[in-house]
Amino acid sequence: MANELTPGYQVVNFHFSVLFNLGSINVDAKFQSVSGMDATIETEVIKEGGENRFEHVLPVRRKYGPLILKRGYIQTGSSAVTKWLQDAFENETIKPISSVTINLLNEQHNPLVTWMITNVWPRSWKLGELNAEQNAVLIETLELNYNILVTDPGGDKVIKQKNAPDMLKPRNTQTATNENTV
Repeated sequence: MANELTPGYQVVNFHFSVLFNLGSINVDAKFQSVSGMDATIETEVIKEGGENRFEHVLPVRRKYGPLILKRGYIQTGSSAVTKWLQDAFENETIKPISSVTINLLNEQHNPLVTWMITNVWPRSWKLGELNAEQNAVLIETLELNYNILVTDPGGDKVIKQKNAPDMLKPRNTQTATNENTV
């Protein structure tokens, strides 16, 4: 049964998962917030000779992100995502990963909506303030660059795939029908 959004029902934004596709494994990293899932279409202005009333504004290309993830600090070496970040920032070995999948989950922990970003690499890794006057969790913030943001409103096609980037391939009607009947 596909997970469907009920018309007129507003979904909550606090129940989600973030999966990093790190080679042969998908790492479910626990984050307290996700932002930066945005797309903008850049434009080009063309001025037509002799036409002074307006300018032509044409779409050029899409621009995405960056994706910003926040979580409580995890001890170095205890997370595959932290190891990936250490390789980039301490060893200067930047290895883009094929995809990161963000799932908005329902009450049964099944995806309602899935977003996937591709060709992901770290831009920034920050630790929050150390302050003896506060009783707070140390927060680390990851800023990731990516090339494409794809949305799967059903939330069930991306999760079942072994290779997440296959989502970017065009689907024909027969394939989509077979996926829905499984």
